[in-house]
Formats: sequence, C-alpha cells, structure tokens
Amino acid sequence: MKKLFFLLLLFITMSSFGQAFVANYDESKLPAYTLPDPLLFNNGKTVRNKADWEKRRIELLTLFENEVYGKTPAGKVELSAVVISQNNDLLNGTATRREVQLKLKNKEAEVVLNLLIYLPKSTQRVPLFLGYNFNGNHTVTADPEIAVTHAWVRNNPAQGITSNRSNESLRGSDASSWPVIEIISRGYGVATLYYGEVDPDFDDGFRNGVHALYPGKRDSTSWGSIAGWAWGLSRVMDWLQKEKSIDAQKIIVLGHSRLGKAALWAGINDPRFAMVVSNESGCGGAALSKRIYGETVERINSSFPHWFCMNFRKYNNKEENLPVDQHELLALIAPRPLYVCSAEEDRWSDPKGEFLSCVGASPVYRLLGKEGFPATEFPGLEQPVTGTIGYHIRPGKHDIKPYDWKCFMNFADGFFKK
Repeated sequence: MKKLFFLLLLFITMSSFGQAFVANYDESKLPAYTLPDPLLFNNGKTVRNKADWEKRRIELLTLFENEVYGKTPAGKVELSAVVISQNNDLLNGTATRREVQLKLKNKEAEVVLNLLIYLPKSTQRVPLFLGYNFNGNHTVTADPEIAVTHAWVRNNPAQGITSNRSNESLRGSDASSWPVIEIISRGYGVATLYYGEVDPDFDDGFRNGVHALYPGKRDSTSWGSIAGWAWGLSRVMDWLQKEKSIDAQKIIVLGHSRLGKAALWAGINDPRFAMVVSNESGCGGAALSKRIYGETVERINSSFPHWFCMNFRKYNNKEENLPVDQHELLALIAPRPLYVCSAEEDRWSDPKGEFLSCVGASPVYRLLGKEGFPATEFPGLEQPVTGTIGYHIRPGKHDIKPYDWKCFMNFADGFFKK
C-alpha cells in the first residue's frame, strides 16, 4: 500500500510539474497585464526631468537588485594581467591578436580569466566589442595557438566532452558566432572570454568562480550567476580602459541568450560601457515577464536556480506581483545606445516581448533628450528599427549570426563613427 501511495504521489507531482511548464505561444491566451510606468516614483509621483530620473533610477535599480538579480558585494579585488601569447601579423597584416591572462584576487581566493583580443591595426584608438563566449576561446576561431580552456564545461558526449573538460576537437566550432574578419574590416576590435571561467554554469552553492572571492553568509538578495557574469565583464573593463590601442570611451558590451542577460546587467551597473547589445536574451533579459509567453519566471528559476537571487522565486507563477518589468531594465541603460534583437523561430525568448520592452523603455530616453525607439508596430524580418534604441528580428533560430553582427556594427557606426 505504501508503495502504491508513493507511486501515486510521484505521478501527481510529475503531472503537476509538467503542466506548470507548458509554454504559451498563443497571443490570444496572454493574461491581462499592466506594465509599471518607469516614469512614476514608487510613491506615485511623476518623474518630470533628468534630476528626477536620477532618483527614480536608483529606485528601479534597487528593486532589480533586491527582487531579480541580487546585490553585488562592495569592495575591490586585486587585478593583475600578463600577456600569454601575441601575434602582430594576422589577416594579411591588418590585425593583431593577444591572449591576456587576468587574475582577480581577494585575500586567499583567486579567479583566473583568459581574454582573447583581436584588434585592427590602426594609428587611432579603436572601438571594441566585449562579450562572453559559451565554450572557450579556442572555439571562437580555428587558430591553433589559442589555448584550450581548463575550466569546467558542460558535458556533451557528442562532442567528446564527458568529464566537464573541453578539448581540441572543439577548436573553431563556434566561429560563425564570432565573424572576426568582418569585425576587423569594419574598424572594430573584439574581445571575448569563456563565461565559465568567471562562474561555472551549474548550481554549485556559489562556492566557485567569482562568488568565492566574497565568501560569507548569503540571503535572499545575494547575487546569482547573472550578476556574477556581469561583474566579471566590469573587471575586464578595468583592464581594457588602460589599453592605449583601445578607445575606452567606445567599448560595447554584448551577449547572446543568458549572456545577453549578463550584458544588460553589466551595462546598467557600469556606465563605462558606451553601448549595450542584447541578442535573444529572453526571460530575465529583454523580454517582458508579465506577458507569460515562452519561458516564464518559474521555468527559468526551476531550470537555473543559480542565475538569480532567491527573492525572484517569489514570482514563480505570480508575475503579476513583480514590482518591475524588463522595459524598466532597458530604461536603466538610458541615455546610452541600446540594441536588442530576436529570431523568428526563437519563440522561447519571446521576440514580441523583447520588442515591447524597447517600446516601453523609450519614454525614459525621450525624457533625457534622446530619440528613444521610433516604432510601435512590430517590424518585418530583417527590417531594423533604429533610434537610440535599435531592434531587429531575423529568420532562424536561437543563435547569434553574421547578420546580427552586421546590424550591431551598423548601429554602432551611427554613434561612434560620425
């Protein structure tokens, strides 16, 4: 009898779990929702000018820290750097490549990051894109000199990864996401590092990666991995802004998917980033949470419990109670340029929800004297809409493609190459 009861309980639990994670892809089944106004203070008063916005920005940032991403610890860490490889004659003499090892240290704890940088040869300081890669620097190009990461990677037996360690077989496997030749030819540099070196992407109790630099008791507002990855981008920025060949006033932070969420949070917390690019960042990124379309708050918290602070779990299946939504997250980047993009088949990331976030952030940009987002109707495929906020949706699936990079650079040209 006890065994039968256990099996019945297991069936009910699994059935409930399955029902809870059935994604909605039907616009006619969206719940009625009201988006919070980014230009209303918590007390209901209206934000009327730039001075008011600076106060409102603090309110919103605090809400996102406490309820979504968690609070990043205060206090600096020691940063040191050493060049571990260099090639000054790449791409027919038009580019250079460096691998730089960065060490972050706080007392006895240390984190080692490996930064891969490609720069066009120029007599002028060059603008630069900075973003994480998913599988190691050696996957970005087929260059045999680039070191294979020694950090934890997700197992993938089809690729020969069975012990959470990468290998030579993956060299250049993600090159299509990093069109280095095209980036260099447009006059931009590009820097990338493996996100797993900053914080391994599994629920390890925050014992490894950058969280280990700040040990101590955690609470419901403690930072998760998204905030950790964002913090790591700022530590890379600490080093980049001292490099004489790079224009520190024109560094663009970008990311795809979960790393798009991290890029947004990095750009919000670090005004040194001149522009922010979010590629298909979805739930917890650019897509509205209250639409309940594709991935939901409950699904993301259940699948990736280490990404956000514990308080975010209060809104599992209760998105209507969220005091903020992602259009307000995008608004926190104002007045700096922001580019958001989606893919037609990537319904999980809710392309329309990402578009509507751009629309919802636009009033803040206009208050600050910027154009904002010049559209209210969802655009057609490969028809970018650009103001100070830009957006496009392209054919295809969840990925970052050369077409996306072309749009990023076209958008950046309008601000950095006038």
